[in-house]
Amino acid sequence: MSGLHGAVADVPDVLLDRLARECAVERAPETVATASRDWWPLAMIWDDDGTAITPAAAVATPDSEGQVSAVARLCNDARVPLTVAAGRSGVCGASMPVHGGVVLDLTALTGIVDVDDPSLVLDVRAGTFGTPLEASLRADHGVTLGHWPQSIDLSTVGGWLACRSAGQLSTRYGKIEDMVLGLDVVLADGRTVHTGGAPRAAVGPDLTQLFVGSEGTLGIITGARLRVHPAPVGEVRAAFRYPTFVDGLDACRRILRRGATPAVLRLYDPVEGDRHFSTGDATMLLVLDEGDPALLDGVSLVVREECANARDADPTLLDTWLAKRNDVSALHQYVEQGAVVDTMEIAARWSTLPRVYDAVLDALRGFDDLVVASAHLSHAYTDGGCLYFTFGGFPPKEQREDFYRRTWDAAMEATVTHGAALSHHHGIGLNRARYARAALGTGHDVLAAAKAALDPVGILNPGKLGLPSPWGAPAWP
Repeated sequence: MSGLHGAVADVPDVLLDRLARECAVERAPETVATASRDWWPLAMIWDDDGTAITPAAAVATPDSEGQVSAVARLCNDARVPLTVAAGRSGVCGASMPVHGGVVLDLTALTGIVDVDDPSLVLDVRAGTFGTPLEASLRADHGVTLGHWPQSIDLSTVGGWLACRSAGQLSTRYGKIEDMVLGLDVVLADGRTVHTGGAPRAAVGPDLTQLFVGSEGTLGIITGARLRVHPAPVGEVRAAFRYPTFVDGLDACRRILRRGATPAVLRLYDPVEGDRHFSTGDATMLLVLDEGDPALLDGVSLVVREECANARDADPTLLDTWLAKRNDVSALHQYVEQGAVVDTMEIAARWSTLPRVYDAVLDALRGFDDLVVASAHLSHAYTDGGCLYFTFGGFPPKEQREDFYRRTWDAAMEATVTHGAALSHHHGIGLNRARYARAALGTGHDVLAAAKAALDPVGILNPGKLGLPSPWGAPAWP
C-alpha cells in the first residue's frame, strides 16, 4: 500500500452553504484538488504515480479578519477540519488537508496596513506575497524587511511566520521570528487575539512566539507587526576558495565571533560548488553585505582578515547566485524523469556542525540508488548555522516512496543523534512529524497541552507536528 492514509471527516452541505454566506467558497473539484497540495516532493511523486491524495471538500477565501473568525467558528461548531493555506510553497506537507474538511485560503487577506517609519515597524496582512511586499516597502517607504526566502515569489507573510521561515540574508536581518513584534491571531472558536507590539516587554510569556512556527495548529495568523530597516544604500561582495568544507566552516565561525554579520555567508561543499559554479574540487565561500557604507567597511575588514588564509575567488560568482537563487522550477522536472529529489535543512552549533555534516552525508550515501548527496551552509549565526542538504537518486519507480522514506529516516536519525535541530526553516508538517517526539522529548507533551487548550475540538490543521488528532494519525508506509 502506498500514499497517505487517514480518516476523512464528514462535511455537511449545510456547513458549506453557511460558509458561502460569510465569504467566497469554491467547491469545484479541480480547484479544490489544487488547493489541497503544496510543494512536498513526496506528494509530487504520488501525483506522478497517480496515487490519490485526499482533497478538502471546499476552499474558503475570506478577505477580512472578521470573515476568518466566522469560518473558524462555523467549522469548530460543526467539528470539521480547517487547514490554513496561502502560497502553498511548503515542502513538508504542512498545508495538505489530510482529513479533508475545509481549506482556508488567506491570499485575499493582503496588503500593507501601516508603516511606522520613526519606529521602523510594518503592519501587514498575512496573505501578502513576498515579492510585491518588498517592492512596495522600497518604492513607497524607503525601507526593507530584509526577508528573502527562496520561495519569496510563492510565499506569504503568514506562511513565513507559521513555519519560522528564513531569508537568504538572515545573518544580517535574522529569521522571521527575529523580525516579528506582534501578531493578529484567530483561534479555533473564532475569538481573536492580538499579541505583542512593544519593542520589548515583560508581561508574562511571549505569546507571539507561541504561534510563530505552530503551522496553523494553534491559531490562524491574520496579521503581523514586523521590524523593517532603512533600504540599503551600499553593497560589498567577496568570494574565497577553501581546501575543505571544515576550513570554510571555521572561517565563518570566526567572522561571526568577532561581531561581523554580513548579510550572506554561503559555504558550498565541493559537490555543490562545482554543480552551481563549475569550481572543481574547491569549497566555495560567497560573502555579500548591504547597508550603510560606514558599517560595510568594518564588516569587510573582518571578513578579509578572517579569510586571509583562503584563496580569493571571482566575486562575480555572486551574480550567478543572485540570478538563480529563487529558481525552484527543476523539482517537477526531476520527478517527471523518475527521480527522487529533496532537500533537508538542519541547524547545529559550531562545535558540532562538522560532525553533523559528515554523519548526514554518510547516512544518505549508504543507499545504492543514490546519485548525489551534498550540502552548503546557508545561514550563519554567532552560535551556529544551518546545513542545507540536497540528495537525489533513481530507485525503481515502484520503490520511490520507500526510498524517500528510508533516506529521510537515516538522515533524521543522524541529525537527532548529534543534537541538531530537525529543521531550520522548512518546518515539520507531515514529513517530519514522526520525528517530533524524539526531537522535543517531554516538550512535545507541553505542545500537545497547548493544542488541547487552544483548540479543544482539534479542528486546526489536524495530523501535523505529530500532535494528537480526533481523526487519528495520518500514515504513509
